[in-house]
Amino acid sequence: MLASERLTFTVVPDIPLLQPGDDLNAIVIAALARSSIVPRDGDVFVVAQKVVSKSQGRYVDLTSVTPSARALELALAVDKDPRLVEVILSESTRVLRQAPGVLIVEHRLGFIMANAGVDRSNVPPKPGGELVLLLPEDPDDSAEAMRATFAAHFGKHLAVVINDSFGRPWRRGTVGVALGAAGLPALRDLRGQLDLYGRPLRVSDTAFADEIASAASLLMGQASEGFPVVLASGFSLTDTPNAARTLIRSAADDLFR
Repeated sequence: MLASERLTFTVVPDIPLLQPGDDLNAIVIAALARSSIVPRDGDVFVVAQKVVSKSQGRYVDLTSVTPSARALELALAVDKDPRLVEVILSESTRVLRQAPGVLIVEHRLGFIMANAGVDRSNVPPKPGGELVLLLPEDPDDSAEAMRATFAAHFGKHLAVVINDSFGRPWRRGTVGVALGAAGLPALRDLRGQLDLYGRPLRVSDTAFADEIASAASLLMGQASEGFPVVLASGFSLTDTPNAARTLIRSAADDLFR
């Protein structure tokens, strides 16, 4: 059992705007104390990618970027700032699709996503500069570091999911997706379990961490809500943990690449 009959998702309030070098773990722990929220065994911290990236200083100033010939060519095709395209290329292993306003790439971590996650939204202005924000260097490692800190502080079995918003092929709109995960099975293999009629499941995998990320996104929001941390309760995390990187389908198994 990984979930009870009731799950609760609670915003951790009063998280300040993050600056490079800020101790995100200490900030979350202090915010929990101010709100008298005490995590329980099996709780999952869902943390927005942006606050992780901001605390890690994952900024690039476009005024310092010199676009390559490839970036200049792509920028004309997709109608984007060539400097931004250069940063996107630096975070990518290949470009999969391009069209005016659209640049779909394979991120160096394996994610198939728009613009390699390079983003300007909710990024603070810099006098004389133009900042963009990159994804965390290693979201699974970041999630594990947070999990270890929270588990040690509270003395509980806890998990962490680092959440970002992805678009999906053939579907409009974005949903929350787990970039990083620790302390839970990001991917659950249900093969061998029985359905309602006693038939064994043969091809059933569940993107457990993605489901949690998407649910938490309903509270986090996408614009000016300012709720980057959500505590999900009601889980019984008994399955063997695996990282969010296990959710990435390899190119050899992908029918569409």
